[in-house]
Amino acid sequence: MSKRSSAKHKLDRRVGENVWGRPKSPVNKRDYGPGMHGQRRKGKPSDFGIQLMAKQKLKGYYGNITEKQFSSIYGEAVRRRGNTAENLIGILESRLDAIVYRAKFVPTVFAARQFVNHGHVLVNGVRTNIPSARLKPGDVVEVKEKSKNMALVLEALQSPERDIPEYVDVDPKKMSATFVRAPEFAEVPYPCTMEPNLVVEFYS
Repeated sequence: MSKRSSAKHKLDRRVGENVWGRPKSPVNKRDYGPGMHGQRRKGKPSDFGIQLMAKQKLKGYYGNITEKQFSSIYGEAVRRRGNTAENLIGILESRLDAIVYRAKFVPTVFAARQFVNHGHVLVNGVRTNIPSARLKPGDVVEVKEKSKNMALVLEALQSPERDIPEYVDVDPKKMSATFVRAPEFAEVPYPCTMEPNLVVEFYS
């Protein structure tokens, strides 16, 4: 069980969006913030507040990434050549748990982290239980043979809830996925508006 099983719903209501595109999101019924003061009229947020919210939303989308891990990922994005915002998204999407989620082996990002942690995944034929492991183009991720009949996996693969992006090549029969390349921001199928440029401004 993810330690953020309840907090993830609070994030939806705090930002006023269905961050993961899930049908059970409370924001589908109540688009105001959590808590007894959630329905109070809010003042106009400052530039810093807007940037902070964009950072919290992007960080929260990828599950249990800590602030230290996220700032480290941002630091790597800055050091790479090219657009920092694009680099940031490319790094986040090359994480093992992100690819397990994109390949539809599990229903949620949180389940992806747990699935990897419990040793149900092979990378290039080697058992890997580190959700933050970084994949390179051409790496093959597959569900371990003993785990292929798990109800969680079978239900996720058959779910029409989301599409598999072009930068992940999935073979549903073999339950394997090839990480084709790091994507551009426009290719990532976020169910809500993400603004990585504001995240860059926040850290700047």
